[in-house]
Amino acid sequence: MTRFDELLAPHMDAAYNLARWLTGNESAARDVVQESALKAFKFLHRFEDGNAKAWLLTIVRNESFNWLKASAGHRWIAIGDDIPEDDSALAHSDTPELSAIHTQDVALLQRALEALSPVFREVIILKELEDMPYKDIANVTDVPIGTVMSRLARARAMLKTQYMKLCCHE
Repeated sequence: MTRFDELLAPHMDAAYNLARWLTGNESAARDVVQESALKAFKFLHRFEDGNAKAWLLTIVRNESFNWLKASAGHRWIAIGDDIPEDDSALAHSDTPELSAIHTQDVALLQRALEALSPVFREVIILKELEDMPYKDIANVTDVPIGTVMSRLARARAMLKTQYMKLCCHE
């Protein structure tokens, strides 16, 4: 097994997840992850022992923001993926009505998250979906841990506000 396979391959799903949420575009996310993996492979000799996931996600974050800057003249494409009918998160539902409500809630939450600016979206993704510690998020985003905590608090408040707006207008 190569060093890349050992250190970074296990984190490719997290890399795609972050890129997809930051770019808001599946195709761009695949490109960003591919470019990030290439850079990580090329500069793996510079990686000292440490948190390989945080190191890779830092590269993904930078590449995602590069993509966002390059496509600033284009309107972002909303993710808008339909939730698969066999989604295990829906398996607990006893009735079609509960499934429909859950599906609508997930869609509204996705739209609310997409409405956040990337700097707030990234801290939510890294903390809530990737379950990264504040220290690692600070390393990935290259900001002090206090800024991470502040952004996360603001992002959660903005997400709640956005979600409530969407709920009331549906």
